[in-house]
Amino acid sequence: MTTATLAPASTLQIRSATPADYPNIARITVDSYLDAGHFDDPDHEYLQFVQQVAERHAASEIMVAERDGVVIGSVTLVRPGSEYADIALEGELEFRMLVVDPAVQRSGAGRAMLNAVIARAREIEGVDTVSLTTGGHWVAARALYEADGFTHVAKRDWYVPDTEIVLVVYTYAL
Repeated sequence: MTTATLAPASTLQIRSATPADYPNIARITVDSYLDAGHFDDPDHEYLQFVQQVAERHAASEIMVAERDGVVIGSVTLVRPGSEYADIALEGELEFRMLVVDPAVQRSGAGRAMLNAVIARAREIEGVDTVSLTTGGHWVAARALYEADGFTHVAKRDWYVPDTEIVLVVYTYAL
């Protein structure tokens, strides 16, 4: 009788980003936004901005999702008053740019990063809420946040300056 050897299950680790991760973070962020149809042009000004990972990391906290030694996702955490904060109020930890490589989306990495954000927020003294902004028509992202207990706060919704693009705000009370 022959015994089959099973490969070990792949492992997902959420950890703090390092400078070695910056090229992967930039690529995954751009690929995710393009793949989702949020932007048509890879040279769009915002996509150039999100690729400035070193600058972003100097002003905020970035976590990555790593599976089997490969970075497959990232998320940026910001506090009120940070140059990267869009909506964070006192007592909030805002997260931005939660992205998963399109090649491995729907593998649980997004939810794992979301749970890591909540866990990190609970570690920070004075933080009682997690907040985020997402596109008004970004159905998959909104479904994830709502399924995990985030509440849409319509009175905080806003428009991208000089556009008709509505961004919606969600919060999660710790």
